[in-house]
Amino acid sequence: MPWSIVVLLTLLTLIPSILLCMTPFARLLIVFHFLRQALGLQATPSNQTLIGLSLILTFFLMQPVGATINRDSVQPLQEGKITSSEALNRATVPLRQFMSHYVREKDIALFVELAKEPRPRDINDVPLRILLPAYILSELKAGFQIGAVLFLPFMVVDMVVASITTSVGMFQLPPVVISTPLKLLLFMMVDGWDLLIGSVMRSFN
Repeated sequence: MPWSIVVLLTLLTLIPSILLCMTPFARLLIVFHFLRQALGLQATPSNQTLIGLSLILTFFLMQPVGATINRDSVQPLQEGKITSSEALNRATVPLRQFMSHYVREKDIALFVELAKEPRPRDINDVPLRILLPAYILSELKAGFQIGAVLFLPFMVVDMVVASITTSVGMFQLPPVVISTPLKLLLFMMVDGWDLLIGSVMRSFN
């Protein structure tokens, strides 16, 4: 019995991390961290702010999935119509559908090969132990792709400022002192937050 309690408490501590890995949270957080680095800011916005923004946007995106889980799994379990194991199986269905929509076939093939599993006929035959790491890998790749695209315009600003300061002989002045305000001004002039969040959220449609 004591060991059962230890295992249960350990699982409870891992549940938030597992749930976050089954949602768009990782992609959103990576994109926001890339944006902060591209702007040349070290601690603004703070990590807590970026995590909170990522959580709110994740809740916004996952609300339809959560509503389906509540309707098909949680409410029947509370009413005693189904068992807990059946409720768990029902809860994984909308999560599988969500992850299957954004996972890459290449990542699924990788973990199918690593697990030495037979080739699935379609996405519905992919086991959850293969779908979950493949989805995480796909989200990491998507986040880094968006972050790399974010870096390009700000990198151009850095290169232009560095060329100008070098050509006029301002060797003692670090280019970042001039480029950081210019990048912030450019970001605010184009309403960067609206464009970035709108583009990232539309990538989940």
